[in-house]
Amino acid sequence: MNRTKLLTTMAVLTALGTLGAQMLWFPAGIAKAYPVQHAVNVVAAVTLGPLPAVTIAFLIALLRNLLGLGTLLAFPGGMIGALVSGLTYHYTKRVGGAVTGEIIGTGLLGSLASVPIANLLMGTGAGVFAFVPSFAVSTVTGALIGWMVATRLKQTAIATI
Repeated sequence: MNRTKLLTTMAVLTALGTLGAQMLWFPAGIAKAYPVQHAVNVVAAVTLGPLPAVTIAFLIALLRNLLGLGTLLAFPGGMIGALVSGLTYHYTKRVGGAVTGEIIGTGLLGSLASVPIANLLMGTGAGVFAFVPSFAVSTVTGALIGWMVATRLKQTAIATI
């Protein structure tokens, strides 16, 4: 994929993730669930690879925070999920691998990384058992949407990796 096409695709996925957060969310425990972020992570992991997926997740989290649509927890959740999803897809070459990576990366590892961030930077005393269920609901919902989209993209030969 040439650099212009890569950057354009990254910009489109960043825009979709940022706008999708405003349009599709639901309360999940102590947090809000933003399934579009997880769907974008899976699609980016499958079509672009791990590093662009992490960059997109970072940009979405940054824009959501700047626009008042998210919290600092969007950074570890989205970025760790995108990285694990991208690496899992890279090694398995299966969309299901990317979905599993997103669920483990965000639903488990991202939620665990969010505990100290919430405690230190946000003044929230919530523990692991408060974050894991909320992150898991959001992640599973979005990852399944991402699975459907990424599978369709692979069938139409849009995916390049």
